[in-house]
Amino acid sequence: MAKFINVIKYKIKDGSKDECLKKINEMSKYEDLISSKYIGSGANSYCFIGEWVLEGVYKAAYPKLIEFLDTIRDFLKEISPELGVTDLVSGTVVIEK
Repeated sequence: MAKFINVIKYKIKDGSKDECLKKINEMSKYEDLISSKYIGSGANSYCFIGEWVLEGVYKAAYPKLIEFLDTIRDFLKEISPELGVTDLVSGTVVIEK
């Protein structure tokens, strides 16, 4: 069984940081989510890193993740017209040390 990782990059609008991060911190942990990390990656730039038991579990949780995103969407800056407010990458863990 291969673990699965998803990474979501986003930018928070000026003046919305505290309220947005508070909502993120209050978010419930998803079933079979091994760990979640939120990192600051620059001025108003952040990343969510989620480690899941396996890809199917992540895909099953995806609608709930989008539902949560909708609760903070107004706090987020558009990254580009093509991406919207998030830039997502995900995949199976191929090496773990």
